[in-house]
Amino acid sequence: MPFDPDKDKMLKQWKCEETGLLISINQYGDAQPKVQIGPRILKKKDGTDRAPSKAGRLTVEDMEFFYDIIDEVKDELEKLARPE
Repeated sequence: MPFDPDKDKMLKQWKCEETGLLISINQYGDAQPKVQIGPRILKKKDGTDRAPSKAGRLTVEDMEFFYDIIDEVKDELEKLARPE
């Protein structure tokens, strides 16, 4: 079965303003929601957003951001996930 973009939903998102890293909870169709790390949205010199790029390797700032929000991400994922 081919990928259907209409079935791919972003349920919640967090953005690190310092590094542009996005953390999100996504769901495809009726599957269980999952956490996605990335992409990274950086700013151009004029202040507008550049095209998204892969998150790649995480910096200390990325890890501190993720550490600060991890409990909120976990709680939100638990609320959205169905018991199996």
